[in-house]
Amino acid sequence: MSDKEEQLLHLVFGGELEDLKKMKFKDLDDLDIVGIFPNYSTAYNAWKAKAQQTVDNAHARYFIVHMHRLLDPENKG
Repeated sequence: MSDKEEQLLHLVFGGELEDLKKMKFKDLDDLDIVGIFPNYSTAYNAWKAKAQQTVDNAHARYFIVHMHRLLDPENKG
């Protein structure tokens, strides 16, 4: 990432869901915090790698949270 690029933070995390129809995790203490990334592209790559690692577990789900939208909701970046 160059110094001139805007920093748009993204969080990648996941875990095992209780039920595939609901967004409720089986064990909050067992959430996998993959990391915080400076842009969507790097977050997507991390998300994809983790999702592929858990392909055998039908209840495992990983997500990308656009933290920059939470930190600065007025900025549409």
